[in-house]
Parts: sequence; structure tokens; C-alpha cells
Amino acid sequence: MRKTCHCGETMTMKLRTVIYSGKVEIDNVPIFSCTTCSRSEVIPEVKPDLTGLIAQLGAEPDKGTFLFNECNEWADLLVEAKANKQQPEIHEVEALAEQRVNMLLDLYLLAQSLEDEDWIADINKRLQQISRRTLHT
Repeated sequence: MRKTCHCGETMTMKLRTVIYSGKVEIDNVPIFSCTTCSRSEVIPEVKPDLTGLIAQLGAEPDKGTFLFNECNEWADLLVEAKANKQQPEIHEVEALAEQRVNMLLDLYLLAQSLEDEDWIADINKRLQQISRRTLHT
């Protein structure tokens, strides 16, 4: 996945570690990175969840490590896509997203049949995350 940088060059998607407050490592954060001007930015699909996680940690967090892909569906999809191919193409990520949505909808039906409100809420959150579809080519 790629997008055009402000400098005019191509930014590529990478999974990076974000260090917050010098104490907390947040692994597998998808970012766009430009090798020409060294600009990096968190991909828009995951930014709300990353800022939410940082807000939960507070101003004085305890030392620790988090796997961002465990709390964000896009990050998890991109970890899976990169496991299969170093620089996945947009159509490959879209196919994984479609498969993930179908799986989540199946789980939603099961959660509803069990009347498990916590599980239903979790699946709704995951479906909302994956519905952020502004992926770049």
C-alpha cells in the first residue's frame, strides 16, 4: 500500500513500533513512510484507535508493551497481509478485509444467538474499525 508524500515521492506502508512517553512500546502500528524526506504518518484507518489507546494510558503510563494489532482490525489485517508478502497490494488487503468482515458477521450471528451482549459489542467495534475504508494505492 502506498500514497504520495508531500514531497512528491511515494510513501510505503510499514509496521512500526510507536514509543509513548519513553516507557510504552506499541508494536505493529501501520504507518506510511517516505524514504526521501523521512516523513512518517499513522495510516488514517487506525489513528482514532491509536490516539484512544494513548489516552487510556494517561500522562504517566507504566512501562509496558502492547501489540496494536490485538486492538485494531486494520492493524491485524495488515500484519496478516505482510506475513504473506512484504509489500501487499491493495487488492490483497481488500480481499483479506472482505474475508474478515464475513467472519465477523458469522461471529455476530453466533453472539446474537447466545445473547452475549459483551461479545456483540466487541464485534460491533471491530466491524466499525474495519469499515474505515480510505486505503491508498
